[in-house]
Amino acid sequence: MAPIRLMTTRKIRPSGAEIGDFASRVLEVVESIPPGRVMSYGDVAEFIGVGGPRQVGRVMALWGGGVPWWRVVHADGSLLPGHEREALRHYRREGTPLRIGADGKPGRLDIATAHWPAES
Repeated sequence: MAPIRLMTTRKIRPSGAEIGDFASRVLEVVESIPPGRVMSYGDVAEFIGVGGPRQVGRVMALWGGGVPWWRVVHADGSLLPGHEREALRHYRREGTPLRIGADGKPGRLDIATAHWPAES
């Protein structure tokens, strides 16, 4: 199967790595999440009907740089470790609902409001 063509200028796969059907499907779902909305890793796997959160996470780690990766989140709404600042920039620009922590800073996403209920 040929790699999917994404509308991006970023490199989305490591050299020599072939993208499979599962990975293509994950990336297609991620691209379909509207701005300001999110799905958990488990939601993506459930929508596709194959794999689980860890498998989706692996796809995102390898090939997710060319899709809106910040829209795939932990089920508890916690910010992605190591990517907090960049993700927050995207969330603020897109108007993604955030929960403010006791320190007055965004601590996690408001999953109840931001969740995209993609029905298969």
